[in-house]
Amino acid sequence: MRVTQKGQVTIPLPVREALGIRPGSEVRFELDREGARLTTGAEQAHAQVAAMRGAGDLQLGTDEILALTRK
Repeated sequence: MRVTQKGQVTIPLPVREALGIRPGSEVRFELDREGARLTTGAEQAHAQVAAMRGAGDLQLGTDEILALTRK
């Protein structure tokens, strides 16, 4: 694959499908000692959710949670 004059590359279809990348998706390049890694906004969202697990301080039952989500 070649880089254009503007620094653009085409992400191959199998990679886009595997990562759930669609038009308008946000992607990020992260650098490390081995090179660069392409990440998606979905990965970042999963990491944020994982970081919040167990952070709640309320003891709600199922009926109470359903009532809150249905308001």
